[in-house]
Amino acid sequence: MTDLSATKFDVEIFLKTAGIGRKIVQLKAKQSFFSQGNPADSVFYLQHGRARLTVVSSAGKEATITLLSPGDFVGEESIAAVKGLRLATASAIIDCIALKIERDEMIRIMHQEHALSEVFMAYLLTRSMRVQADLVDQLFNSSERRLARILLLMAEFGQPGEEQTLIPPITQETLADMIGTTRSRVSFFMNRFRKMGFIEYNGRIQVHKSLLNVILHDQPSEENATSAPLLSPSKK
Repeated sequence: MTDLSATKFDVEIFLKTAGIGRKIVQLKAKQSFFSQGNPADSVFYLQHGRARLTVVSSAGKEATITLLSPGDFVGEESIAAVKGLRLATASAIIDCIALKIERDEMIRIMHQEHALSEVFMAYLLTRSMRVQADLVDQLFNSSERRLARILLLMAEFGQPGEEQTLIPPITQETLADMIGTTRSRVSFFMNRFRKMGFIEYNGRIQVHKSLLNVILHDQPSEENATSAPLLSPSKK
């Protein structure tokens, strides 16, 4: 008798292995998965490492749209009804391993295997919600809160039992671009976070869970009560 379970489609295996229309690619830090303006001909699934998505204006100014972690897709615009060009550049922050899936193969397998379609649609929904949260963050939060939020996201807090996490290497200029402020303001806030014990510098930035206080509470700690409010909305 044929074992039907042996032929059952496994999303996890599909996204971890090479095959028809897909291959494993390895990138060093600062290498690009693709560049803005390139043909949108494939989707990438990030298996290991951290990456970022950036855009460059006609005037040459670069801005970081979002950070990418293992389990994220990037280049999803390639499966639009009409094949077009890349709208942004995806590049590795640290060494990365990803599955590159050709456009035609991604479209075919999504039509054929609902399990993958569900995973991909769930990711797109999560990405949409994250973009909305980023917009709200930019519109209503101080630059200090925005910096705290970015650091916590990069540290991927939410994992059970984790109290502190190292974040991938990132420059203060990039952080400033992401939160819409200047590098000097980022330096000022980072120094204050360090003095308050929220982060440490040990070659890499180590984020402590206590940094959540910057986002969750509106008052500074007692030892800083005589200084300017930590979360003052006027700090831009």
